[in-house]
Amino acid sequence: MPSKTEVNKVSSPADLEKVFAVRREVFVGEQNCPPELEWEFEDESTHFLATVDGEPAGASRWRKTDKGYKLERFAVLSKFRGHGVGQQLVKAVLADLPADAKYIYLHAQIQAVTLYEKFGFEKTGPEFEEAGIRHYKMVKH
Repeated sequence: MPSKTEVNKVSSPADLEKVFAVRREVFVGEQNCPPELEWEFEDESTHFLATVDGEPAGASRWRKTDKGYKLERFAVLSKFRGHGVGQQLVKAVLADLPADAKYIYLHAQIQAVTLYEKFGFEKTGPEFEEAGIRHYKMVKH
């Protein structure tokens, strides 16, 4: 059982490489997402790295879009799943958004919908496919 989980906003090249390594393992490795779809909008995003006992365990980011604030790229390495790392990431990202962030949304993979519902997100619209994976758009209420 992990003893210490931390989530930090990161911007140094060394920390971003850890973020990208987590995402590469989860999205490209496990879920077979095309790498060219995975790496976009990095410079305009605010990135987060979750560590468990100092070891990279998860990653996420948010960015401002023409619609509002989009939470993206939530990834937790398989050996750390089921220990609350995803919840810690969601909490950290939400806490970091500007106070005036009115419209907050994300594209949730089917298996993650219940996680986001715990934080006040609700499914809107039909299921859709992104990078070959089933998703729902969810908006925070």
